[in-house]
Formats: sequence, structure tokens, C-alpha cells
Amino acid sequence: MRNDKKNLIVDLTFDFSIKIIEYAESLRDINKYEMSSQIFRSGTSIGSNIKEAQNAESKADFIHKFKIAAKEADEVEYWLKLCERSPFYPSPSAELQKQISSIILVVSKIISSSKKK
Repeated sequence: MRNDKKNLIVDLTFDFSIKIIEYAESLRDINKYEMSSQIFRSGTSIGSNIKEAQNAESKADFIHKFKIAAKEADEVEYWLKLCERSPFYPSPSAELQKQISSIILVVSKIISSSKKK
């Protein structure tokens, strides 16, 4: 199932992962290690699962990997909202929050359209 053509969601989640790494490192710089680790793991996992889905063994495997990515996207959105609302953490950028919202929408659409085919 691998296709090495330009892929919007692969590129989008890769770019998001870079931004998540930067934000997680900024949290580490102020000794917010637990939150940094949570955000780092869930934020970079989205792209790795989507990249892995590009080599899926079947349609069911493809959908399964995208569902994992969807769960990770929901999780990182939660952590980012916590940071935004907590007085003890620096707020994530509006761009980061916009990116995760876009990723959630695209991943959801891919899952639903893959199930229909």
C-alpha cells in the first residue's frame, strides 16, 4: 500500500511534530517535565502512526493506524488546552492549536471515507 507521492496528512503531521518538539522543549526549559513528556509523546505519535499507515498490510490495518493517530491527536489537544488554561504553564501558540484542530478534522475525514470504500 506504500505510496511515496506527496501526502498532505503526512506532511501536516510531520510539521506539527516539529512544532510539538519545540513546545515540549520550552516546557522542559522551565522544569515542566511531566507535561513536556506527555505532549512530546502524544504529539509526535500522531505523525508516526500516519506514516506507519502508509505501509499498511490491509485496509483494516490502515484504518486501525489512523484511529490510533486520532486518539493521540485528541490526547495532545487535551494537554494543550490544559496548558492554555493553567496559570502554571505557558500557553501553546495559536498556530499549534489551529494545527491540531486541522489534523483532527483531516484524520477523521480519512477514517470515515476509508470505511466507505
